[in-house]
Amino acid sequence: MPDTGFYFDEHCLWHTTGEHALIMPVGGWVQPPAGAGHAESPESKRRLKSLMDVSGLTAQLGVQSARPVSECEMVRVHSSDYIERFKALSDAGGGNAGLFSPFGAGSYEIAALSAGLARQAVFDVLDGTYQNAYALSRPPGHHAGRDGSMGFCLLANIPIAIEAANAEKGLGRVAVLDWDVHHGNGTQDIFYERDDVLTISIHQQSCFPPGSGLGEERGAGAGTDCNLNVELLPGAGHQSYADAMELLVLPALHEFKPDLIIIACGLDANNFDPLSRMTAHSGTFAYLTCAVMKAARDLCGGRLVAVHEGGYAEAVVPFCAHEVIATMAGIKSDVEDPFRGVAEANQPPADFVQFQRERLETFAAELIAD
Repeated sequence: MPDTGFYFDEHCLWHTTGEHALIMPVGGWVQPPAGAGHAESPESKRRLKSLMDVSGLTAQLGVQSARPVSECEMVRVHSSDYIERFKALSDAGGGNAGLFSPFGAGSYEIAALSAGLARQAVFDVLDGTYQNAYALSRPPGHHAGRDGSMGFCLLANIPIAIEAANAEKGLGRVAVLDWDVHHGNGTQDIFYERDDVLTISIHQQSCFPPGSGLGEERGAGAGTDCNLNVELLPGAGHQSYADAMELLVLPALHEFKPDLIIIACGLDANNFDPLSRMTAHSGTFAYLTCAVMKAARDLCGGRLVAVHEGGYAEAVVPFCAHEVIATMAGIKSDVEDPFRGVAEANQPPADFVQFQRERLETFAAELIAD
């Protein structure tokens, strides 16, 4: 039995933001074209799975699909009004149930399946079927809120999985580490007043959503000090992410002592992404994964789940995600990332890196003082 599960379903790649194939609207049995047009294209995920197949990585994982989440599971997180509105729009051919989150016919069912992949990954790791797992969920979920969709996200995949595990597995304490380049506002808002979920977001400062993800957003009520936002300046690269882990993320995880760690695995901090201004590379994501795996071994028996989020450079994302999954599986891959050298040559100058580290040190000191 492999140690790492991989949760994938081709149907998730058929979610559309409203494109057509020739003259027919995409949906049902009509697949989206390779050149989908919208940033949230299936192509980066399709290319990832193809790279995994050709490299031999897929064959070394426990690969499976999952059932869609039920409406009952959705409304543990989302309002009934939103779920009804989302389904009605999807059944009518598509629409937009929030901000920057268009979808086509059938996306309600596909979003339920996407959340189902995350749910099953969490359940199987908790049951000991796998030591860790990666869910290739699409559409993504970390911007979706209780009452609406946002930023390509239609259902809150990770919160739905957490609440299902609470209800059926007695999950306990869980930490969600979101390293998508955009602030994980949906996850933060859903758990903002909870002390059983630690939400951490490392993101580009003032990127998306506007005005969201400030350092002073620390949780409220019972959830005070259970939310941590790590703002990195535009242009931050590998060392800044390493510094963020060392100075803020790992100490927070060790203080919280979770029973499970979930990574909201956005890959859009890469040097080539069109929706960010960062300079991370595939090696950065391998480093981050190693660091979190060690924390998981120290704190929660190695139980770790990664759920795919953003990443819009179609040619680059597969190499970043391949590194994450191979690292989780403890597999040394022969795949060489041709984009990594360009990103490494484009790292910010030493004075910028030092300035960024000093900002993080100051923030860490403020947290300790509080």
